[in-house]
Amino acid sequence: MDLHLILSNLLTPPILFFVLGMLAVFAKSDLEIPAPIPKLFSLYLLLAIGFKGGVELAKSGISGEVISAISAAIVMSCLVPVYSFFILRKKLDAPNAAAIAATYGSISAVTFITATSFLDQVHVPSDGFMVAALALMESPAIIMGLILVNVFGKRDKEEMDWGEVLREAFLNGSVFLLIGSLIIGAISGEHGEIMLKPFVKDMFYGALSFFLLDMGLVAAKRIRDLKRTGSFLILFALLMPPLNASLAIGIAALIHMTKGDALLFAVLCASASYIAVPAAMRLTVPEANPGLYISTALAVTFPFNITVGIPLYFWAIQTMWS
Repeated sequence: MDLHLILSNLLTPPILFFVLGMLAVFAKSDLEIPAPIPKLFSLYLLLAIGFKGGVELAKSGISGEVISAISAAIVMSCLVPVYSFFILRKKLDAPNAAAIAATYGSISAVTFITATSFLDQVHVPSDGFMVAALALMESPAIIMGLILVNVFGKRDKEEMDWGEVLREAFLNGSVFLLIGSLIIGAISGEHGEIMLKPFVKDMFYGALSFFLLDMGLVAAKRIRDLKRTGSFLILFALLMPPLNASLAIGIAALIHMTKGDALLFAVLCASASYIAVPAAMRLTVPEANPGLYISTALAVTFPFNITVGIPLYFWAIQTMWS
């Protein structure tokens, strides 16, 4: 991969603000963000991601190709948290295992954007409906995380109230907002996109930068927890992306995706969320340690994917498609 492309993505403002937040803690600065503000920005990011995904779905329309790709994305976003959870439970409690599993079942928008830039450089086309797959992979991963933490976090207590579990999973405020925004974006289409452009597009990266500044503060304060787990979480964060990407590439071959769409699908499955899932987990699973699920996603998996993962996955796709 071009070194300039690597640097241009590593030096984007949101990532640099995350680093700034961590540096503030390491330097013992008194920088602090009042508690209600991160919650507001969390909800905004969920709304913007869902709405933009709905708009893209409205543009592409519904075809057999779209249904196959989106169905595969939803299946992977449900499957990845399940086997990730049982791997993580060997070392972690249920809330932390579920939060990290949901993080890896979801996606990283910046990694997705990096992959589209890579495709532009190698002159390989892709379809716009993959953005809808990006948005639709958020909710199932969050739902699976909530189900896992409710089921296995209470397994030694009284019999589970499955109605309550499902109500919390599907009607949780974060999930409800994300799905509702997706539907509104799909209904309003380009007209709605024009109306909300200053809000959901122009403001998005500014809000994301502010959100990641707070995430940097939180992660740095609790990063010692990642160290205490030893090499387990670091190895998990390095090995899960190639494993998930390999499964995704196999599925992409079976449903006859193009090379470009296959790479984007592999990247979606291989990446880990540091927007929607951290936002949702902070609201719904407060007992989980953000220092674990944010640090693994941002400090290990994200740089691995944009420097090594994307060209590796593309090489595998070229080999298989040839």
